[in-house]
Amino acid sequence: MNTKYHDIYRATIEKWGAEAQYDQAVEECAELIAVLKHFRRNKVGSDAVIDELADVTLMIGQLSYMLGEEKVEQAIKSKLDKLRGLLETPEGR
Repeated sequence: MNTKYHDIYRATIEKWGAEAQYDQAVEECAELIAVLKHFRRNKVGSDAVIDELADVTLMIGQLSYMLGEEKVEQAIKSKLDKLRGLLETPEGR
């Protein structure tokens, strides 16, 4: 569990509320989707992708804080185990 940003996550939720942060997360993910599409078509550089990745990373941190970081960590471990299994199979499915 990364507690480095807990104070700012807590302050953000106190200031704007959980519902606003859920909406903000959706908006940031949409912006990342859009910039990735532009990046693939060479309309933006990697700096634009990095900027949006930073926004999404912060929102993931807030959502993890809100929903339970231990639960998210366990889900990540489970997904990584599944991915490892897929990588070990010849067809990768």
